Amino acid sequence: MADGTLKVGTITTSSGSGTITLGQSGETITIPTGATATGFPDNTPMFLAVPSSNQAVDSTTNTLITFGTEVVDTDNAFASNKFTVPTGKGGKYFLYSSVRVNDMGDADEVQLSFKKNGGYNFPVGGVDYYSVSNSVQGAAGSIYFTHSLIAVLAAGDYIENAIYHNYGSSRNINYTYTRFGGYRIIGA
Repeated sequence: MADGTLKVGTITTSSGSGTITLGQSGETITIPTGATATGFPDNTPMFLAVPSSNQAVDSTTNTLITFGTEVVDTDNAFASNKFTVPTGKGGKYFLYSSVRVNDMGDADEVQLSFKKNGGYNFPVGGVDYYSVSNSVQGAAGSIYFTHSLIAVLAAGDYIENAIYHNYGSSRNINYTYTRFGGYRIIGA
């Protein structure tokens, strides 16, 4: 049938198993707005958590960040300030975090880290990519930055966020600008 509409209830192969191909290479298959496609892979688990209030962080101490509010958690995999890879959901994950530390001094530094399974050993391609740092240059102010990476995680692995600064006394993480999220990458 050329340039027509095919309306069916179910499409199956003649043998009941095998491959069904829709379209040809270079064609676009459109699912109308409001239609639901089921059985297709998606980027889950997916999570995003934020702090419920500012958090005081002691100077020169690696401190776990407290995330009191889950914005989204598709697989109930985020709890007690950490994301744990569910059974059967190992693979490559995109992880990201952002933080703002208020009232830092000139040349003071903040370091934001991903912790894997309680430690800072987080090799990606043979190199540890677990943390990034930023500093105030020239005058006092707040430090705000983001950190992201793609990591291979197995079921049961868990990820936390830690913060470090060298101001000299306790500083506050500004909850309005602090986030921790991630999702499984389909097809990677």
